[in-house]
Amino acid sequence: MDGEDAVRQRVSVRVGSLEGATERALGLFARARAPQRGGGPAEAVRVIDGAGTEVFFRSRFDEPA
Repeated sequence: MDGEDAVRQRVSVRVGSLEGATERALGLFARARAPQRGGGPAEAVRVIDGAGTEVFFRSRFDEPA
């Protein structure tokens, strides 16, 4: 497995819209970016629909300074 694209944690959530999924993903990403006791902070968050298509992606480099 390539270290660049390794998934450390996966969360499945059902929402009614892309906006709801995006809002939930950004909230989880903010929590995962906080200092952690074990391991490093999250590098990115990705939302994939039921068909396996990526519909949203945000990395730590996309955040405002």
